[in-house]
Amino acid sequence: QVQLLESGGGLVQAGGSLRLSCAASGRTFSTLRMGWFRQAPGKEREILVSINPGGGNTFYGDSVKGRFAASRDNAKNTVYLQMNSLKPEDTGVYYCAAGGWPGINYDYWGQGTQVTVSS
Repeated sequence: QVQLLESGGGLVQAGGSLRLSCAASGRTFSTLRMGWFRQAPGKEREILVSINPGGGNTFYGDSVKGRFAASRDNAKNTVYLQMNSLKPEDTGVYYCAAGGWPGINYDYWGQGTQVTVSS
């Protein structure tokens, strides 16, 4: 089992920045593939970024490419999402998730943190 806890969400003006954190426990973090997802109001959940266990490879969704950056600190069992140039359409609940490596499924999910971007 893996427990994930997101933090860092909040209200920010358009053009601003936020940094989300996701702390993991329960399994060796360095073996996990991590992802950040977003669910906007009335929309399906979308993947924003996937980061491999070593942190050297990240894959971004088109909606956040060039504005968001994911990183991880395996010593702290934490993955981060730096969000810059935020837009109102970035509003939603942000989730981190974990899965095995190699793999494509995410088996563990955090409870989510709300991000609201005002215009």
